[in-house]
Amino acid sequence: MLLAILASLLLGCRADPPQALDLAGNLVDPFAHRAPVAVLLFVQTDCPISNRYAPTIARLHARFESQGVAFYLVYPDRGEDAAAIRRHGREYGLPGQALRDVQHTLVKRVGATVTPEAVVLGARGNVVYRGRIDNRYAALDQVRPQPTRSDLANALEAALAGRPPDPSATEAIGCFIADLR
Repeated sequence: MLLAILASLLLGCRADPPQALDLAGNLVDPFAHRAPVAVLLFVQTDCPISNRYAPTIARLHARFESQGVAFYLVYPDRGEDAAAIRRHGREYGLPGQALRDVQHTLVKRVGATVTPEAVVLGARGNVVYRGRIDNRYAALDQVRPQPTRSDLANALEAALAGRPPDPSATEAIGCFIADLR
């Protein structure tokens, strides 16, 4: 009896794997990816900054997918259903596997706060980079015509080469991810 109680307590304390839903409603754990590197890109259908990065995301996907990088588009807004996400992907030409993170399991795991925000995962599912895609936005109202630093591309190159990205974190500028409290 005591053994059964201890087992249930231990199982009850076990952390569930960080999962989100694909657009068919299946659970996906991007931290258990089989790629050498994976990217979580937090996006929203109605975030103008996130949408302005669609061409950049498509270029990054085209450049790095052939090197085995897995791309996940993570939609943390519970108001965005699968149909809206599919429309958004078609309208903006967004490549990668779309995931719905309506319970903010992934948001909490990696500390994402805005869209767009990028997280690079190493081969073991460890976070090696979190932050902006590039430095095009210095602030919400300060936009450069062209970025001078491609942080996500640099992080992906480093991770693929087995080096830690430098820097390993930057501040992403974008639309706030609504708190679920």
